[in-house]
Amino acid sequence: MKTGSDAVQTHVKPKKPIYWSRIIISALSYLVLIIGCLVVLIPILAVIFGAFKDSKEIANTSALAIPKNWVFDNLKTAFIDGKVLKGLGNTAVIIVISCFGTIMTGTMTAFVIQRFDSRMTRFIKSAFLVATLLPNISMQVTVFQIMYKLGLYRTFAAPIVLYVGTDIISIYIFMQFLSQIPTSLDESGIIDGASYPRIYFSIILPNLKPAIATVLIIKFVGIYNDFYTPNLYMNENDPVVSTVLYSFISGKRTQWEIVFAGIILCIIPTLIMFLSLQKYIYNGLVSGAVKE
Repeated sequence: MKTGSDAVQTHVKPKKPIYWSRIIISALSYLVLIIGCLVVLIPILAVIFGAFKDSKEIANTSALAIPKNWVFDNLKTAFIDGKVLKGLGNTAVIIVISCFGTIMTGTMTAFVIQRFDSRMTRFIKSAFLVATLLPNISMQVTVFQIMYKLGLYRTFAAPIVLYVGTDIISIYIFMQFLSQIPTSLDESGIIDGASYPRIYFSIILPNLKPAIATVLIIKFVGIYNDFYTPNLYMNENDPVVSTVLYSFISGKRTQWEIVFAGIILCIIPTLIMFLSLQKYIYNGLVSGAVKE
């Protein structure tokens, strides 16, 4: 027969063991996230604070010090006198033409390679694969000679030709999406008397909207951040966003307050586009990576 003390002991729940390994892993995970956030936010805060300081305050205070006297003339100087407005306009023209050309040439090329299986298409697909494995810097001498012989050196059309003609990654993205479009749609169109151009414009292109949105955002960010191509191939009188910011930096004196103000003005279009279209790029990348 159990005594009273034994009965009490039987009803006491055992204590759960403390798994220190899980606690340490969770703490390390949060620590890594905090460090990652700081790595991203600290440069942004330094740019924002520096854009509203004068030259003396930038030289005498730390980068993360809050401005004592908020100077808004730096934005005006960068936007008008610093040719940021002109750089944004030139960049917008290049982006619109390059994105349109990339979509048309990329979707057409992917349609031919994906739908028509022949020795030529297999050879082209293999050539594209080899081209993606080669580092870009190893082909710059040849590319420069071709552009110079074509008379495109120091012209506004040079970066457009390079952005449209060297985008193999977009072709592979379109090919991945095309593999999910059933060929029965093409066959039904052919039975109804549709030609291949009609199939492309009426069936293929509308079904590639997620891939087009993905390529547009990737292309936009790539062109917007590119400095090498405009600096090498474009005229100095036709600046883009990246070359305008570089023009504020000189060997004698660097106007950091104007540079920071120009960076803020250049970030705004990219931030607006990403926030408005982020769901399309996420959905596009996921749907393009998983086959049903």
